[in-house]
Amino acid sequence: MSNIKDIARIAGVSVTTVSRVLNDEPYVSEEKRKAVLNAIGLTNYQRNQNAVNLSKGKTNLIGVVIPFSHHPYFGLLIDGIANEAIKNNYKLVLFQSNYEEKREIEALRMLQHKQIDSLIICSRKCSLEMIEEYMQYGQIILFEDTRNTGVSSTFIDHYNCFMVALEYLYQKGHRKIGYSIGRRTGMNSKQREDAYNDFHRKYNEPVNSDFVFDNCYYFEDGERIVQSLSMLKERPTALLVTSDQVAAGVQTCCNDHEIAIPKDLAIIGFDNQPIAKVMKLTTVEIPLREVGKKLFIQAINTETTQEEIAVKLIERQTV
Repeated sequence: MSNIKDIARIAGVSVTTVSRVLNDEPYVSEEKRKAVLNAIGLTNYQRNQNAVNLSKGKTNLIGVVIPFSHHPYFGLLIDGIANEAIKNNYKLVLFQSNYEEKREIEALRMLQHKQIDSLIICSRKCSLEMIEEYMQYGQIILFEDTRNTGVSSTFIDHYNCFMVALEYLYQKGHRKIGYSIGRRTGMNSKQREDAYNDFHRKYNEPVNSDFVFDNCYYFEDGERIVQSLSMLKERPTALLVTSDQVAAGVQTCCNDHEIAIPKDLAIIGFDNQPIAKVMKLTTVEIPLREVGKKLFIQAINTETTQEEIAVKLIERQTV
Protein backbone atom coordinates (compact mmCIF):
# COMPACT_ATOMS: atom_id res chain seq x y z
CA MET A 1 0.00 0.00 0.00
CA SER A 2 1.23 3.47 -0.84
CA ASN A 3 1.96 5.99 1.88
CA ILE A 4 2.35 9.73 2.10
CA LYS A 5 6.05 9.56 1.21
CA ASP A 6 5.22 7.67 -2.00
CA ILE A 7 2.71 10.38 -2.93
CA ALA A 8 5.31 13.09 -2.31
CA ARG A 9 7.93 11.30 -4.46
CA ILE A 10 5.58 10.73 -7.40
CA ALA A 11 4.21 14.28 -7.27
CA GLY A 12 7.66 15.81 -6.85
CA VAL A 13 6.69 17.75 -3.72
CA SER A 14 7.44 17.64 -0.01
CA VAL A 15 5.61 15.47 2.51
CA THR A 16 4.37 18.70 4.12
CA THR A 17 2.73 19.75 0.86
CA VAL A 18 0.98 16.37 0.55
CA SER A 19 -0.26 16.70 4.13
CA ARG A 20 -1.64 20.17 3.39
CA VAL A 21 -3.52 18.88 0.35
CA LEU A 22 -4.93 15.92 2.28
CA ASN A 23 -6.15 18.26 5.02
CA ASP A 24 -7.51 20.78 2.49
CA GLU A 25 -5.28 23.51 3.90
CA PRO A 26 -4.31 26.75 2.10
CA TYR A 27 -0.83 27.85 0.99
CA VAL A 28 -0.51 25.21 -1.75
CA SER A 29 -0.24 26.29 -5.36
CA GLU A 30 -2.83 24.97 -7.78
CA GLU A 31 -0.09 23.23 -9.78
CA LYS A 32 1.25 21.32 -6.78
CA ARG A 33 -2.28 20.50 -5.57
CA LYS A 34 -3.11 18.95 -8.95
CA ALA A 35 0.17 16.98 -8.92
CA VAL A 36 -0.61 15.56 -5.48
CA LEU A 37 -4.21 14.66 -6.41
CA ASN A 38 -2.95 12.98 -9.59
CA ALA A 39 -0.43 10.93 -7.59
CA ILE A 40 -3.18 9.90 -5.16
CA GLY A 41 -5.28 8.70 -8.09
CA LEU A 42 -2.39 6.76 -9.65
CA THR A 43 -1.52 4.94 -6.42
CA ASN A 44 -5.11 4.51 -5.16
CA TYR A 45 -3.91 5.94 -1.85
CA GLN A 46 -6.28 5.35 1.09
CA ARG A 47 -5.87 7.55 4.12
CA ASN A 48 -5.46 5.84 7.52
CA GLN A 49 -8.14 7.67 9.47
CA ASN A 50 -7.14 6.05 12.76
CA ALA A 51 -3.63 7.44 12.38
CA VAL A 52 -5.06 10.87 11.56
CA ASN A 53 -7.27 10.78 14.63
CA LEU A 54 -4.33 9.72 16.79
CA SER A 55 -2.18 12.59 15.52
CA LYS A 56 -4.97 15.13 16.11
CA GLY A 57 -6.03 13.73 19.47
CA LYS A 58 -9.71 13.65 18.47
CA THR A 59 -12.05 11.56 16.34
CA ASN A 60 -14.95 13.95 15.74
CA LEU A 61 -17.16 11.09 16.92
CA ILE A 62 -19.65 11.43 19.78
CA GLY A 63 -21.09 8.30 21.39
CA VAL A 64 -24.79 8.24 22.31
CA VAL A 65 -26.27 5.56 24.58
CA ILE A 66 -30.01 4.91 24.36
CA PRO A 67 -31.92 1.92 25.72
CA PHE A 68 -34.15 1.53 22.63
CA SER A 69 -33.78 2.86 19.10
CA HIS A 70 -37.39 2.37 18.00
CA HIS A 71 -39.13 4.45 20.69
CA PRO A 72 -40.33 7.93 19.59
CA TYR A 73 -39.08 9.48 22.86
CA PHE A 74 -35.47 8.54 22.13
CA GLY A 75 -35.97 9.19 18.42
CA LEU A 76 -36.70 12.85 19.15
CA LEU A 77 -33.67 13.07 21.42
CA ILE A 78 -31.42 11.59 18.73
CA ASP A 79 -32.89 13.98 16.16
CA GLY A 80 -31.88 16.96 18.32
CA ILE A 81 -28.39 15.55 18.93
CA ALA A 82 -27.85 14.62 15.26
CA ASN A 83 -28.89 17.99 13.87
CA GLU A 84 -26.43 19.77 16.15
CA ALA A 85 -23.72 17.23 15.28
CA ILE A 86 -24.10 18.03 11.58
CA LYS A 87 -23.74 21.75 12.29
CA ASN A 88 -20.48 21.10 14.14
CA ASN A 89 -19.01 18.53 11.72
CA TYR A 90 -19.32 15.58 14.11
CA LYS A 91 -20.63 12.08 13.55
CA LEU A 92 -22.52 9.93 16.04
CA VAL A 93 -21.80 6.40 17.27
CA LEU A 94 -25.07 4.93 18.53
CA PHE A 95 -25.16 2.34 21.33
CA GLN A 96 -28.45 0.56 21.98
CA SER A 97 -28.13 -0.81 25.50
CA ASN A 98 -31.50 -2.48 26.12
CA TYR A 99 -30.71 -1.44 29.71
CA GLU A 100 -27.90 -4.00 29.84
CA GLU A 101 -24.99 -2.74 31.91
CA LYS A 102 -22.37 -4.53 29.81
CA ARG A 103 -23.41 -2.58 26.71
CA GLU A 104 -23.07 0.72 28.56
CA ILE A 105 -19.63 -0.36 29.74
CA GLU A 106 -18.65 -1.04 26.11
CA ALA A 107 -19.47 2.58 25.32
CA LEU A 108 -17.50 3.82 28.33
CA ARG A 109 -14.49 1.75 27.26
CA MET A 110 -14.61 3.23 23.78
CA LEU A 111 -14.28 6.63 25.47
CA GLN A 112 -11.39 5.28 27.54
CA HIS A 113 -9.62 4.01 24.42
CA LYS A 114 -10.10 7.35 22.61
CA GLN A 115 -12.33 5.80 19.95
CA ILE A 116 -14.89 8.53 20.63
CA ASP A 117 -14.37 12.06 21.93
CA SER A 118 -17.33 12.24 24.32
CA LEU A 119 -20.29 10.16 25.47
CA ILE A 120 -23.94 11.15 25.92
CA ILE A 121 -26.00 8.73 28.02
CA CYS A 122 -29.71 9.34 27.53
CA SER A 123 -30.84 6.73 30.08
CA ARG A 124 -28.62 4.42 32.09
CA LYS A 125 -28.42 1.12 33.92
CA CYS A 126 -24.88 1.39 35.31
CA SER A 127 -24.15 3.23 38.54
CA LEU A 128 -23.20 6.88 38.80
CA GLU A 129 -20.02 5.76 40.59
CA MET A 130 -18.98 3.76 37.53
CA ILE A 131 -19.61 6.73 35.23
CA GLU A 132 -17.49 8.93 37.47
CA GLU A 133 -14.60 6.47 37.11
CA TYR A 134 -14.55 7.05 33.34
CA MET A 135 -14.85 10.85 33.43
CA GLN A 136 -11.06 11.16 33.37
CA TYR A 137 -11.08 9.93 29.77
CA GLY A 138 -13.46 12.51 28.29
CA GLN A 139 -16.75 14.30 28.62
CA ILE A 140 -19.73 12.23 29.79
CA ILE A 141 -23.14 13.91 29.67
CA LEU A 142 -26.30 12.50 31.27
CA PHE A 143 -29.95 13.24 30.57
CA GLU A 144 -30.95 13.22 34.24
CA ASP A 145 -30.69 15.43 37.28
CA THR A 146 -27.04 15.38 38.43
CA ARG A 147 -27.13 18.36 40.75
CA ASN A 148 -24.86 17.87 43.77
CA THR A 149 -22.50 15.73 41.64
CA GLY A 150 -19.60 16.54 39.35
CA VAL A 151 -21.28 15.06 36.26
CA SER A 152 -22.54 17.29 33.46
CA SER A 153 -26.19 17.02 32.47
CA THR A 154 -29.20 18.49 30.79
CA PHE A 155 -32.22 17.46 32.83
CA ILE A 156 -35.90 17.71 33.64
CA ASP A 157 -36.92 18.13 37.28
CA HIS A 158 -39.34 15.22 37.29
CA TYR A 159 -40.30 15.82 40.92
CA ASN A 160 -41.66 19.29 40.12
CA CYS A 161 -43.07 18.03 36.81
CA PHE A 162 -45.09 15.37 38.56
CA MET A 163 -46.14 17.66 41.37
CA VAL A 164 -47.49 20.26 38.92
CA ALA A 165 -49.55 17.60 37.13
CA LEU A 166 -50.82 16.13 40.42
CA GLU A 167 -51.86 19.55 41.74
CA TYR A 168 -53.64 20.24 38.46
CA LEU A 169 -55.65 17.03 38.82
CA TYR A 170 -56.39 17.79 42.47
CA GLN A 171 -57.78 21.20 41.57
CA LYS A 172 -59.99 19.45 39.01
CA GLY A 173 -61.49 17.41 41.85
CA HIS A 174 -59.51 14.17 41.57
CA ARG A 175 -58.49 12.37 44.76
CA LYS A 176 -57.83 8.87 43.46
CA ILE A 177 -54.86 9.37 41.14
CA GLY A 178 -52.62 6.69 39.67
CA TYR A 179 -49.56 6.78 37.46
CA SER A 180 -47.51 4.67 35.08
CA ILE A 181 -43.76 4.59 34.52
CA GLY A 182 -41.20 2.66 32.51
CA ARG A 183 -38.69 1.41 35.08
CA ARG A 184 -39.18 1.62 38.83
CA THR A 185 -35.44 2.14 39.18
CA GLY A 186 -33.53 5.16 37.97
CA MET A 187 -33.26 8.78 39.07
CA ASN A 188 -36.30 10.01 37.12
CA SER A 189 -38.57 7.28 38.48
CA LYS A 190 -37.36 7.96 42.02
CA GLN A 191 -38.21 11.66 41.66
CA ARG A 192 -41.70 10.79 40.41
CA GLU A 193 -42.29 8.34 43.23
CA ASP A 194 -41.17 10.92 45.80
CA ALA A 195 -43.50 13.54 44.33
CA TYR A 196 -46.41 11.09 44.33
CA ASN A 197 -45.86 10.12 47.97
CA ASP A 198 -45.28 13.71 49.12
CA PHE A 199 -48.43 14.83 47.32
CA HIS A 200 -50.53 12.24 49.15
CA ARG A 201 -48.99 13.16 52.49
CA LYS A 202 -49.72 16.83 51.83
CA TYR A 203 -53.43 16.17 51.34
CA ASN A 204 -53.63 13.28 53.82
CA GLU A 205 -54.76 10.91 51.08
CA PRO A 206 -53.91 7.18 51.14
CA VAL A 207 -51.47 5.75 48.59
CA ASN A 208 -52.90 2.77 46.72
CA SER A 209 -50.16 0.60 45.24
CA ASP A 210 -52.67 -0.88 42.79
CA PHE A 211 -52.77 2.52 41.08
CA VAL A 212 -49.07 2.35 40.08
CA PHE A 213 -48.13 0.59 36.81
CA ASP A 214 -44.57 -0.11 35.65
CA ASN A 215 -42.83 -1.47 32.54
CA CYS A 216 -44.97 0.85 30.43
CA TYR A 217 -43.20 2.05 27.27
CA TYR A 218 -45.43 1.47 24.26
CA PHE A 219 -49.00 1.88 22.98
CA GLU A 220 -49.76 -1.76 23.82
CA ASP A 221 -48.84 -1.15 27.45
CA GLY A 222 -51.72 1.31 27.65
CA GLU A 223 -54.05 -1.54 26.79
CA ARG A 224 -52.52 -3.60 29.61
CA ILE A 225 -53.14 -0.75 32.07
CA VAL A 226 -56.82 -0.56 31.17
CA GLN A 227 -57.20 -4.32 31.49
CA SER A 228 -55.66 -4.10 34.97
CA LEU A 229 -57.97 -1.22 35.89
CA SER A 230 -61.01 -3.22 34.85
CA MET A 231 -60.12 -5.87 37.44
CA LEU A 232 -59.88 -3.42 40.37
CA LYS A 233 -62.73 -2.99 42.84
CA GLU A 234 -61.63 0.58 43.47
CA ARG A 235 -60.34 2.46 40.44
CA PRO A 236 -58.43 5.73 40.04
CA THR A 237 -60.31 8.64 38.50
CA ALA A 238 -57.15 10.02 36.90
CA LEU A 239 -53.82 8.75 35.60
CA LEU A 240 -50.44 10.36 35.02
CA VAL A 241 -48.90 8.43 32.13
CA THR A 242 -45.21 9.14 31.61
CA SER A 243 -45.32 8.54 27.86
CA ASP A 244 -47.74 9.93 25.29
CA GLN A 245 -47.50 6.62 23.43
CA VAL A 246 -48.78 4.73 26.48
CA ALA A 247 -51.38 7.44 27.21
CA ALA A 248 -52.73 7.06 23.68
CA GLY A 249 -53.01 3.31 24.27
CA VAL A 250 -54.93 3.94 27.51
CA GLN A 251 -57.28 6.37 25.77
CA THR A 252 -57.96 4.04 22.85
CA CYS A 253 -58.55 1.01 25.04
CA CYS A 254 -60.86 3.00 27.34
CA ASN A 255 -63.05 3.73 24.34
CA ASP A 256 -63.24 0.00 23.65
CA HIS A 257 -64.24 -0.69 27.27
CA GLU A 258 -66.79 2.12 27.33
CA ILE A 259 -64.80 4.11 29.87
CA ALA A 260 -65.52 7.77 29.14
CA ILE A 261 -62.55 10.16 28.92
CA PRO A 262 -62.35 12.38 30.95
CA LYS A 263 -65.63 11.73 32.79
CA ASP A 264 -64.71 8.28 34.09
CA LEU A 265 -60.93 8.58 33.79
CA ALA A 266 -58.80 11.68 33.25
CA ILE A 267 -55.42 11.23 31.54
CA ILE A 268 -52.28 13.36 31.49
CA GLY A 269 -49.48 12.22 29.22
CA PHE A 270 -45.86 13.36 29.01
CA ASP A 271 -43.61 14.68 26.20
CA ASN A 272 -46.19 16.28 23.83
CA GLN A 273 -45.31 13.95 20.98
CA PRO A 274 -47.27 14.21 17.70
CA ILE A 275 -49.64 11.45 18.82
CA ALA A 276 -50.70 13.63 21.78
CA LYS A 277 -51.85 16.34 19.39
CA VAL A 278 -53.74 13.84 17.23
CA MET A 279 -55.43 12.25 20.25
CA LYS A 280 -56.03 15.67 21.91
CA LEU A 281 -54.23 14.45 25.02
CA THR A 282 -53.56 16.79 27.90
CA THR A 283 -49.82 16.40 28.41
CA VAL A 284 -46.68 17.82 29.96
CA GLU A 285 -44.51 19.12 27.15
CA ILE A 286 -40.84 18.11 27.29
CA PRO A 287 -38.87 19.70 24.39
CA LEU A 288 -36.83 16.60 23.53
CA ARG A 289 -35.17 18.02 20.40
CA GLU A 290 -34.02 21.03 22.42
CA VAL A 291 -32.72 18.67 25.10
CA GLY A 292 -30.77 16.75 22.45
CA LYS A 293 -29.23 19.97 21.14
CA LYS A 294 -28.07 21.00 24.61
CA LEU A 295 -26.69 17.53 25.38
CA PHE A 296 -24.53 17.70 22.26
CA ILE A 297 -23.24 21.20 23.02
CA GLN A 298 -22.22 20.04 26.48
CA ALA A 299 -20.48 17.01 24.94
CA ILE A 300 -18.11 19.14 22.84
CA ASN A 301 -17.24 21.51 25.68
CA THR A 302 -14.88 20.76 28.54
CA GLU A 303 -16.48 22.47 31.53
CA THR A 304 -18.90 20.74 33.89
CA THR A 305 -22.41 22.18 33.57
CA GLN A 306 -25.89 21.17 34.66
CA GLU A 307 -28.82 22.75 32.87
CA GLU A 308 -32.48 22.34 33.75
CA ILE A 309 -35.03 22.40 30.93
CA ALA A 310 -38.38 24.05 31.62
CA VAL A 311 -41.59 22.14 30.86
CA LYS A 312 -45.21 23.20 30.61
CA LEU A 313 -48.64 21.64 30.91
CA ILE A 314 -50.58 21.53 27.62
CA GLU A 315 -54.32 21.45 28.29
CA ARG A 316 -56.43 19.56 25.76
CA GLN A 317 -59.43 17.28 26.15
CA THR A 318 -58.48 14.35 28.42
CA VAL A 319 -58.87 16.11 31.78
